Amino acid sequence: MTVHDSSAAAILDGEEGGARVPARTRRILLWHVHGSWTTAFVRGGHTCLLPVTPDRGPDGRGRARTWDWPANAVELAPGEIRDGEPDLVVLQRPHEIDLAERLLGRRLGRDVPAVYVEHNTPRGDVPDTRHPVADRSDIPVVHVTHFNALFWDCGRAPVRVVEHGVPDPGYRFTGEEARAGVVLNEPLRRWRVTGTDLLPALAERAPLDLFGMSVEGVPDRLGLPPSRLRVHEDLPQDAMHDGLARLRAYAHPIRWTSLGLSLIEAMMLGLPAVVLGTTEAYRAVPPEAGAVSTDPGVLAEALRAFVEDRDLALRTGAAARRAALSRYGLTRFLDDWDRVIEEVTS
Repeated sequence: MTVHDSSAAAILDGEEGGARVPARTRRILLWHVHGSWTTAFVRGGHTCLLPVTPDRGPDGRGRARTWDWPANAVELAPGEIRDGEPDLVVLQRPHEIDLAERLLGRRLGRDVPAVYVEHNTPRGDVPDTRHPVADRSDIPVVHVTHFNALFWDCGRAPVRVVEHGVPDPGYRFTGEEARAGVVLNEPLRRWRVTGTDLLPALAERAPLDLFGMSVEGVPDRLGLPPSRLRVHEDLPQDAMHDGLARLRAYAHPIRWTSLGLSLIEAMMLGLPAVVLGTTEAYRAVPPEAGAVSTDPGVLAEALRAFVEDRDLALRTGAAARRAALSRYGLTRFLDDWDRVIEEVTS
């Protein structure tokens, strides 16, 4: 089953804001795991119960401190979760099944409905990687991309697809700097996964600005001077968006990811996208929005063309924004999730 409406509006002005009120408001327990995805999900108008611990560690981050979340995102201490009486549990990591059942004193899939959101591409023996809930028919798996649904072996678990939704950062392209942007988190540790090894070949054709966490050591490791590779360490999201918008293209060299939300955000900002043709890339970036190829040389030439021709970057970036708003708009995402929530909790 695919939950997707391809008729979503695709205009440069983007979507109108405002408070959302679902037809039936549910109480949903979920952990703050992926900041960008959760930022979109909590805007659905349901009461989102977010565990918080004193150290705000991985199992108790609570509300985001760097994003503007609405009041319906409510923090609960672990001891308060049972009294929160959720209508639905949204799982995102394997250990959350036992964690939720211990905190709630209820069995997931029997006493309280649950879904498992799979954010990641499979690891291990691909394409035979077995999903953690593959042997359960009582917990649907909701994939964030069709690629994930295709490559994970989910066994008896019901499968749904709700493609990403991204809050529109607005059209900001200026292209005043003849450089291209890249966003990678932990590119030295993740190396081939993030395509860090591909950056020197790209930088030969177009100087790069690298944004993300733990990026400071990348130029020295790659032997690239600031004229070819500048880094911006862990900027606030809005500042990163402004920095990207001053550039003329966005490069996405990641080999193995579901679909980087930074790619979608860059397209919404109005940047043309130059993307390694793996996983879900071809679906996210139509031909008029940039370039998709498994040949790094083709990508390097595309970057060079955009960096040298601001008008080309401007036109292609406008098409990229239309494509991103059409497929990954927040309204479509929340409507799709409302259908899944109603189905699972009814």
